[in-house]
Amino acid sequence: MTDRKQGGGSATGGGAGSGGGIAIGRMTGGAVAAGDRAQAENHAERAAHQAERTGSHTERAGRDAHPGTGLVPVPAESPGHGGVVVGELSGGAVAAGRQARAVDSSREVMAVPPELLEAVAELRRQLPLLVRAEGDGVDAVGDELAGLEEEARRTGRTQRGRLVRLRALLSSGTTAAGGLASAATVAETAGRLLA
Repeated sequence: MTDRKQGGGSATGGGAGSGGGIAIGRMTGGAVAAGDRAQAENHAERAAHQAERTGSHTERAGRDAHPGTGLVPVPAESPGHGGVVVGELSGGAVAAGRQARAVDSSREVMAVPPELLEAVAELRRQLPLLVRAEGDGVDAVGDELAGLEEEARRTGRTQRGRLVRLRALLSSGTTAAGGLASAATVAETAGRLLA
């Protein structure tokens, strides 16, 4: 199915001469707006590795349109001058039109396995034992660990960005905490999740 929204028909703006429009082959998430000063904002929280799901019959048929790529075809209809054509949109934001604005503030969240939660708790217990110096990075590590542990205990998940920051802090050699065995375990487990 192809959704087609001309600039003049959008609820977020439009009018004669707004040009373009947006044609999408399949949309399973995200935000879209067309027209003068149109705004599309995506603030969704999405689970990591959604692409691994098998999907509905319609979704499988779309993937079969381009065997081996997992992509649906780009719509054949052109939305007109200044328009946007998207084969598949599963997140993000798209806006078309004069002074249009697209903002993707979505967050990818990941399940936290028990071994990561155990390693985080162990590292948090060890941090106070370190000899501290100004600018040692231990506070930044402690803040990320506390946030990860609180979020994981409450929801079973954490933000992908938090794992990226934590792994970078522990692997960069810029923090005293990076030399602890538990820090290596946290960084390795986070790296496997991010791969």
